[in-house]
Amino acid sequence: MMIRRWAAAAAATLATASLVGSAPSSWAVPSTPSTASSVTGPVSATELPEPPTAEEARAELAELTVVPEDDEPGYSRTKFPHWTTQHGTCDTREIVLARDGDQVTQDGQCRATVGSWRSAYDGAVLDAASKVDIDHVVPLKEAWRSGASQWTTADRRAFANDLAHSQLIAASARSNRTKSDRDPSDWQPDLASYHCTYARAWISVKHAYSLTTDQEEHAALTGMLESCG
Repeated sequence: MMIRRWAAAAAATLATASLVGSAPSSWAVPSTPSTASSVTGPVSATELPEPPTAEEARAELAELTVVPEDDEPGYSRTKFPHWTTQHGTCDTREIVLARDGDQVTQDGQCRATVGSWRSAYDGAVLDAASKVDIDHVVPLKEAWRSGASQWTTADRRAFANDLAHSQLIAASARSNRTKSDRDPSDWQPDLASYHCTYARAWISVKHAYSLTTDQEEHAALTGMLESCG
Protein backbone atom coordinates (compact mmCIF):
# COMPACT_ATOMS: atom_id res chain seq x y z
CA MET A 1 0.00 0.00 0.00
CA MET A 2 2.77 2.43 0.94
CA ILE A 3 4.59 1.87 -2.35
CA ARG A 4 1.46 2.38 -4.44
CA ARG A 5 0.59 5.66 -2.73
CA TRP A 6 4.15 6.96 -2.97
CA ALA A 7 4.32 6.02 -6.65
CA ALA A 8 1.05 7.84 -7.32
CA ALA A 9 2.39 10.94 -5.61
CA ALA A 10 5.59 10.77 -7.63
CA ALA A 11 3.60 10.50 -10.84
CA ALA A 12 1.51 13.51 -9.87
CA THR A 13 4.64 15.55 -9.21
CA LEU A 14 6.09 14.58 -12.57
CA ALA A 15 2.84 15.58 -14.25
CA THR A 16 3.05 19.00 -12.63
CA ALA A 17 6.63 19.41 -13.74
CA SER A 18 5.69 18.72 -17.33
CA LEU A 19 3.82 22.01 -17.31
CA VAL A 20 7.01 23.96 -16.77
CA GLY A 21 9.47 22.04 -18.91
CA SER A 22 11.37 18.80 -19.19
CA ALA A 23 11.67 16.88 -15.95
CA PRO A 24 15.01 15.43 -14.88
CA SER A 25 15.18 11.73 -14.11
CA SER A 26 14.59 12.33 -10.38
CA TRP A 27 10.89 12.22 -9.51
CA ALA A 28 11.20 15.35 -7.36
CA VAL A 29 11.50 17.30 -10.63
CA PRO A 30 12.74 20.72 -9.50
CA SER A 31 14.06 22.80 -12.37
CA THR A 32 17.42 24.52 -12.05
CA PRO A 33 19.67 26.52 -14.38
CA SER A 34 22.33 24.50 -16.17
CA THR A 35 24.90 27.21 -16.75
CA ALA A 36 24.08 30.25 -14.59
CA SER A 37 26.23 30.74 -11.51
CA SER A 38 23.22 31.71 -9.38
CA VAL A 39 19.47 31.90 -9.50
CA THR A 40 17.02 34.09 -7.63
CA GLY A 41 13.69 32.61 -6.59
CA PRO A 42 12.32 29.12 -6.12
CA VAL A 43 13.80 26.28 -8.15
CA SER A 44 10.99 23.81 -7.45
CA ALA A 45 8.39 23.12 -10.11
CA THR A 46 5.68 23.05 -7.46
CA GLU A 47 4.58 25.03 -4.44
CA LEU A 48 4.63 23.56 -0.95
CA PRO A 49 2.16 20.70 -1.27
CA GLU A 50 -1.16 21.77 0.19
CA PRO A 51 -2.49 19.23 2.69
CA PRO A 52 -6.07 17.98 2.37
CA THR A 53 -8.96 20.11 3.55
CA ALA A 54 -10.12 19.75 7.13
CA GLU A 55 -13.05 17.62 5.96
CA GLU A 56 -10.74 15.33 3.99
CA ALA A 57 -8.30 15.19 6.90
CA ARG A 58 -11.05 14.09 9.27
CA ALA A 59 -11.96 11.30 6.86
CA GLU A 60 -8.31 10.25 6.53
CA LEU A 61 -7.83 10.35 10.30
CA ALA A 62 -10.78 8.02 10.72
CA GLU A 63 -9.08 5.54 8.37
CA LEU A 64 -5.81 5.41 10.31
CA THR A 65 -5.23 2.29 12.38
CA VAL A 66 -5.18 3.18 16.08
CA VAL A 67 -2.80 0.94 18.03
CA PRO A 68 -0.33 1.43 20.88
CA GLU A 69 2.94 2.86 19.62
CA ASP A 70 5.49 0.18 18.82
CA ASP A 71 8.84 1.10 20.39
CA GLU A 72 10.66 -1.11 17.91
CA PRO A 73 14.41 -1.20 18.72
CA GLY A 74 17.05 -0.47 16.13
CA TYR A 75 16.07 3.07 15.05
CA SER A 76 18.77 5.21 13.47
CA ARG A 77 18.50 8.29 11.27
CA THR A 78 20.94 6.59 8.90
CA LYS A 79 18.18 4.10 8.10
CA PHE A 80 16.31 7.04 6.46
CA PRO A 81 18.95 8.29 3.96
CA HIS A 82 18.71 12.05 3.45
CA TRP A 83 19.27 14.54 2.01
CA THR A 84 19.47 12.80 -1.34
CA THR A 85 20.45 14.42 -4.62
CA GLN A 86 17.36 15.26 -6.64
CA HIS A 87 19.13 16.52 -9.76
CA GLY A 88 22.50 17.99 -10.62
CA THR A 89 24.01 19.33 -7.40
CA CYS A 90 20.63 20.03 -5.77
CA ASP A 91 19.70 17.90 -2.80
CA THR A 92 16.36 17.79 -1.03
CA ARG A 93 17.35 20.32 1.63
CA GLU A 94 18.38 22.93 -0.92
CA ILE A 95 15.17 22.46 -2.86
CA VAL A 96 13.04 23.06 0.25
CA LEU A 97 15.15 26.08 1.23
CA ALA A 98 14.53 27.62 -2.20
CA ARG A 99 10.85 26.66 -2.20
CA ASP A 100 10.01 27.96 1.27
CA GLY A 101 12.21 31.04 1.34
CA ASP A 102 11.76 34.60 0.12
CA GLN A 103 14.10 36.08 -2.50
CA VAL A 104 16.43 33.11 -2.29
CA THR A 105 19.64 33.23 -4.31
CA GLN A 106 21.56 30.05 -4.96
CA ASP A 107 25.13 29.60 -6.14
CA GLY A 108 26.29 27.26 -8.88
CA GLN A 109 26.29 24.35 -6.42
CA CYS A 110 22.61 24.94 -5.57
CA ARG A 111 23.46 26.29 -2.11
CA ALA A 112 21.24 29.07 -0.76
CA THR A 113 23.49 32.09 -0.25
CA VAL A 114 20.90 34.82 0.28
CA GLY A 115 17.29 34.78 1.40
CA SER A 116 14.93 34.91 4.33
CA TRP A 117 12.69 32.27 5.83
CA ARG A 118 9.69 32.57 8.13
CA SER A 119 9.26 29.55 10.36
CA ALA A 120 5.60 28.52 10.28
CA TYR A 121 5.91 26.90 13.69
CA ASP A 122 6.92 29.95 15.72
CA GLY A 123 6.92 32.92 13.34
CA ALA A 124 10.67 33.43 13.61
CA VAL A 125 12.23 35.19 10.61
CA LEU A 126 15.60 33.72 9.70
CA ASP A 127 18.11 35.62 7.60
CA ALA A 128 20.54 32.82 6.75
CA ALA A 129 20.14 29.28 5.49
CA SER A 130 22.42 28.08 8.27
CA LYS A 131 19.72 29.08 10.75
CA VAL A 132 17.07 27.00 9.00
CA ASP A 133 16.24 23.38 9.72
CA ILE A 134 14.22 21.30 7.29
CA ASP A 135 11.68 19.57 9.47
CA HIS A 136 10.04 16.25 8.77
CA VAL A 137 6.45 16.97 9.77
CA VAL A 138 6.10 13.32 10.79
CA PRO A 139 9.51 12.76 12.41
CA LEU A 140 11.63 9.88 11.22
CA LYS A 141 11.63 8.17 14.61
CA GLU A 142 7.86 8.60 14.89
CA ALA A 143 7.50 6.95 11.49
CA TRP A 144 9.78 4.12 12.66
CA ARG A 145 7.56 3.54 15.70
CA SER A 146 4.38 3.54 13.64
CA GLY A 147 5.29 1.21 10.82
CA ALA A 148 8.46 2.29 9.02
CA SER A 149 10.61 -0.20 10.93
CA GLN A 150 9.16 -2.80 8.56
CA TRP A 151 10.00 -0.87 5.40
CA THR A 152 12.93 -1.31 3.07
CA THR A 153 15.72 1.25 3.03
CA ALA A 154 14.44 2.49 -0.34
CA ASP A 155 11.01 3.13 1.16
CA ARG A 156 12.52 5.02 4.08
CA ARG A 157 14.65 7.08 1.68
CA ALA A 158 11.51 8.05 -0.24
CA PHE A 159 9.78 9.06 2.99
CA ALA A 160 12.71 11.14 4.24
CA ASN A 161 12.93 13.08 0.96
CA ASP A 162 9.23 13.35 0.10
CA LEU A 163 8.51 16.54 -1.82
CA ALA A 164 5.10 15.37 -3.05
CA HIS A 165 3.34 15.45 0.33
CA SER A 166 3.36 18.09 3.09
CA GLN A 167 6.22 16.29 4.85
CA LEU A 168 9.09 18.77 4.57
CA ILE A 169 9.05 22.36 5.74
CA ALA A 170 11.61 25.03 6.60
CA ALA A 171 11.53 25.79 10.31
CA SER A 172 13.62 27.52 12.92
CA ALA A 173 16.24 25.31 14.49
CA ARG A 174 14.79 26.08 17.91
CA SER A 175 11.29 24.87 17.01
CA ASN A 176 12.54 21.82 15.14
CA ARG A 177 14.77 20.70 17.97
CA THR A 178 12.15 21.39 20.61
CA LYS A 179 9.74 19.25 18.63
CA SER A 180 12.31 16.45 18.17
CA ASP A 181 10.47 13.16 17.56
CA ARG A 182 7.31 14.05 19.47
CA ASP A 183 3.82 13.60 18.07
CA PRO A 184 0.96 16.13 18.42
CA SER A 185 -0.04 14.76 21.83
CA ASP A 186 3.34 15.98 23.15
CA TRP A 187 4.18 18.93 20.88
CA GLN A 188 2.29 21.43 18.77
CA PRO A 189 3.54 24.57 16.97
CA ASP A 190 3.85 27.71 19.10
CA LEU A 191 1.61 29.55 16.65
CA ALA A 192 -1.96 28.40 17.31
CA SER A 193 -2.88 29.79 13.88
CA TYR A 194 -0.80 26.99 12.33
CA HIS A 195 -2.41 24.13 14.25
CA CYS A 196 -5.01 23.44 11.56
CA THR A 197 -2.43 23.21 8.77
CA TYR A 198 -0.06 21.15 10.90
CA ALA A 199 -2.74 18.61 11.81
CA ARG A 200 -3.88 18.31 8.19
CA ALA A 201 -0.28 17.83 7.03
CA TRP A 202 0.49 15.25 9.72
CA ILE A 203 -2.64 13.23 8.94
CA SER A 204 -1.99 13.42 5.20
CA VAL A 205 1.51 11.97 5.56
CA LYS A 206 0.47 9.20 7.93
CA HIS A 207 -2.43 8.29 5.66
CA ALA A 208 -0.32 8.30 2.49
CA TYR A 209 2.22 5.94 4.02
CA SER A 210 -0.27 3.76 5.93
CA LEU A 211 1.37 4.61 9.26
CA THR A 212 -0.48 3.94 12.50
CA THR A 213 -1.50 6.36 15.25
CA ASP A 214 -1.85 5.84 18.98
CA GLN A 215 -4.91 6.91 20.94
CA GLU A 216 -3.36 10.05 22.48
CA GLU A 217 -2.06 11.21 19.11
CA HIS A 218 -5.44 10.56 17.48
CA ALA A 219 -7.21 12.60 20.17
CA ALA A 220 -4.76 15.49 19.83
CA LEU A 221 -5.18 15.60 16.05
CA THR A 222 -8.97 15.57 16.44
CA GLY A 223 -8.70 18.57 18.73
CA MET A 224 -6.35 20.43 16.42
CA LEU A 225 -8.74 19.97 13.49
CA GLU A 226 -11.37 21.83 15.50
CA SER A 227 -9.27 24.96 14.98
CA CYS A 228 -9.93 24.66 11.25
CA GLY A 229 -13.48 25.93 11.72
